[in-house]
Amino acid sequence: MTATALAKEASSSPVAPADRNRRARRRGRVIALLFVFPALLLLGALVVYPVLFSVGRSFFDASGTRFVGGDNYAEMFRDPATLKAIRNTTIWVVVAPALLTGLGLILAVLVEKVRWATAFKLLLFMPMAVSFLAAGIIFRLAYDEDPNKGVLNAAAVSVHDAFEGTSSYPTARARLGQGLTQGPDGSYRTSSSVSPGDSVALAMVGVLPKDLPKGAEPAYAAAGHKAAPDELRGVVYLDFTPGGGGRPGKVDPRESGLPEMKVEAVRDGRTVASTTTASDGSFRFPGLRSGAYTMTLPASNFAQPYQGVSWLGPTLVTPAIIGAYLWIWTGFAMVLIGAGLSTLPRDALEAARMDGANEWQIFRRITVPLLAPVLTVVFVTLVINVMKVFDLVYIIAPGPVQEDATVLATQMWLVSFGGGNNQGLGSALGVLLLLLVIPAMVFNVRRFRRSQR
Repeated sequence: MTATALAKEASSSPVAPADRNRRARRRGRVIALLFVFPALLLLGALVVYPVLFSVGRSFFDASGTRFVGGDNYAEMFRDPATLKAIRNTTIWVVVAPALLTGLGLILAVLVEKVRWATAFKLLLFMPMAVSFLAAGIIFRLAYDEDPNKGVLNAAAVSVHDAFEGTSSYPTARARLGQGLTQGPDGSYRTSSSVSPGDSVALAMVGVLPKDLPKGAEPAYAAAGHKAAPDELRGVVYLDFTPGGGGRPGKVDPRESGLPEMKVEAVRDGRTVASTTTASDGSFRFPGLRSGAYTMTLPASNFAQPYQGVSWLGPTLVTPAIIGAYLWIWTGFAMVLIGAGLSTLPRDALEAARMDGANEWQIFRRITVPLLAPVLTVVFVTLVINVMKVFDLVYIIAPGPVQEDATVLATQMWLVSFGGGNNQGLGSALGVLLLLLVIPAMVFNVRRFRRSQR
C-alpha cells in the first residue's frame, strides 16, 4: 500500500504545478485585458469606428441615402479646388519637412558651440508652447498688408524708403483750368509754352495742410519775383487758403509753396534742365537759350507710397503659411536632432580632427551619416504632421485667397461643413488623407521597432 501511494503521488506531482502555471497565465491575461479594455474601448470609439464610418460614408451621396459607389472618389479628382488642395499638400510635404530637418540639423550643430546653449534651445523651443490658433493670429497680424499693422511690411517699407525714397505728394493734382494738363504717365505739364524771361505759377490741390512737409513757407513772395532775360522762374504752390477766401489760380498771401517738388524744363521732347523747388515752392532755370519750353512736373512727384509685399496674396500665401509653420516646429526638430547629436561617439570626431579634417568635412562626412537614422525619424514625423495641417491654413489665409492656400485637411472641412455640406465627398477626402499618411506611419513604426532591437 505504501508503495502504491508513493507511485500515485509521484505520477501526479508534475501535473499540479503545470496546471497552476496555466491558471496563473490565464489569470494574468484576464487582468491584462481588464486593464487594456478601457483603452481599447476608447480606441474603437474614437479611431476605429470613425475610420470605418468615413470609409462607408464615402460611398454615399451628400444626403447619405443613395449609394453612389466610387463617384465621390472620381469627383474628388475632377474638382479644381481639390486638385489645388492636392498640389498645395504636395508643396507642403516636399518643402516644409526638408527645411525643418535642415534648419534643425544646422541649429543643433551650432548650439553646441554657443555658450548659453540651454537658453538658446529654450528660446527656439518656446513657440511649441503656442497653440496653432494663437500662432495663426500672430502671423495673420504680422503679414498684414497695412505697414501700420503688419510688422513685416513695416520693415519692408522702411528698407525701401531708405534706399528709394518716397513721394511727398501722392494725393496732389493740378487745379483744372489753370494752365496744367496731365500726361498719360501721370505727370503734369504747362498747356502753353514758355520762354526765358517768363514766370509761371503752377497751382496744385489735393494736399491737406497737415500733410505739407516741415519747413514749407508761403509762396506769395516768391510769386512776385521777376525772371531775368535768360532764365525761367516759377513757383509750385498749394492753391488753397486755410479758412477760405482765396482766389483760384492766384497765389494768395496765406497759400503755401510745395517744397521738394521736382520740376523739369522740356524742349523739343527732351529734358534740358531739372531742379527741385525751395521751401517756398520757388524754382528757377538760369542760362537757358531762347526758345519755347514746357514746364513739367514728373510723375515721380505723385507716386503712391510703397506699401510693401502682399504676403497673403494668391502668389505668396502658401510660402507665408509655411514660414509660420517653420517658426513653430524648428525648435522641435532642433531638440530631437540635438539629442541624437549628443549620443555620437566623440572619439570618431576627435580622430577626424587629429587627421586634419576641417569642421565642414567632419559635418558632411561624419556627423550627417551618423545622424541619418535620427534625421529620417524627424523627417518622417514632420511629413505625417504636415499632411494634417489645418489650423494655420484656415486662420492665416484670408477669405478671398482661402482656395489658393487650401490643403487636403482644410478642403475636407470646407466640403463637409464649411458651406459644401457634402459629407460623402468630404469622407472620400478623409480616406485619401488616411491612405497618404499610413505609409509614413508604417515606416516610422518599423524603424522604431528596429531601433529597439
